[in-house]
This record gives sequence, C-alpha cells and structure tokens, in this order.
Amino acid sequence: MTNIWIFLKRHQDKKVIKVVSGVRRSGKSTLFLLFREYLRKNGVSNDQIVTLNFEDMANEPLRDPHRLYDYLQNKLLPDKMNYIFLDEIQHVHDFEKVVDSLFIKDNVDLYLTGSNAYFLSGEIATLLTGRYVQLNMLPLSFKEFVEWHKQNDLFTDRADMFNKYLQSSFPYTLFTSDDLRL
Repeated sequence: MTNIWIFLKRHQDKKVIKVVSGVRRSGKSTLFLLFREYLRKNGVSNDQIVTLNFEDMANEPLRDPHRLYDYLQNKLLPDKMNYIFLDEIQHVHDFEKVVDSLFIKDNVDLYLTGSNAYFLSGEIATLLTGRYVQLNMLPLSFKEFVEWHKQNDLFTDRADMFNKYLQSSFPYTLFTSDDLRL
C-alpha cells in the first residue's frame, strides 16, 4: 500500500490525470475512498470532492458526455481546488472529451478508474497522451495477504494461509466469511 500512497500523494494537486486501472474487485474504488478520507483529514472540504461511480444505475444519465460535463461544471467551486473521482469512466461514451475539458481547468485535480479490456489495452494512452499517469492495481500478493491476516490476528500457519490465498487474492474476500469464499 505504501507505493500506492506515494503515487497518489506525489501526484496530488499536480496538472496530471491520475488513472488507476486493473481487474474488477482489485481495490481501485476502495483506494480512492481511502484517499478521499485522507484529503478530508488534511483540510479538504466535502464540497471540494465530487465522486461518481458509473456502474451505479443512478448515474446512468451522466454517461452522456455533455450531461456529465454540465453536472461537474455546476459542482466546481471557483476559488478552491476541486477533486473529481470518476469510477469506471469507460462506461461514459466519449469520456475523453469530458476529461480533456476538465484537465484544462486550473482548479481541478482529476482521478479516474477503469477495469475493462478497453482501459487496459492501451487505448487510454492514445486518448490522453501526455496528460496522465497510470497505476495498475493487482489483487493482493501473498505477502500482503499474510500481512493483513497478521494485523487482524487471523494468521494461522503459512500452509493454511497459502490455501486460503489460492481461494481468492482479491481484497474484498478478506471481509467475507470462509464459507462464502469462491
């Protein structure tokens, strides 16, 4: 997690789009949730943070790029930095037009996630060349898996840990009971 925090803190408030990509359920949305909490603890008000998840049906009307841009434009505070988190942005048709329009604003710090083959295939590089930095998230490593169990007093032995790890290395499964694991 340390490298991830370094990535986010190093690029915070910089004129670059922060892109986190990876397979579904690898922790991208949770990472941004934790980063928003960090921002709030460091003086950023709730009004300065806009978060949209495009997997949520409630945000389906905002998948239209013009409606999304208008919505975000109305949320921006003119005299403060605005932190915009767009989760699963690949669901927005022509999202790069919205992202480009936000990118040119001095008071916008932009964070994106995406998880499908389109986002992972390098298409983002073509669309946003020279304006973004990307972090690829993976499921937990065995070391991270073991460390979490140790921190939560759930560590048994390495063989048992490895068998549990083989069932699933996705962070979400750490919070499900053993009988619900895949």
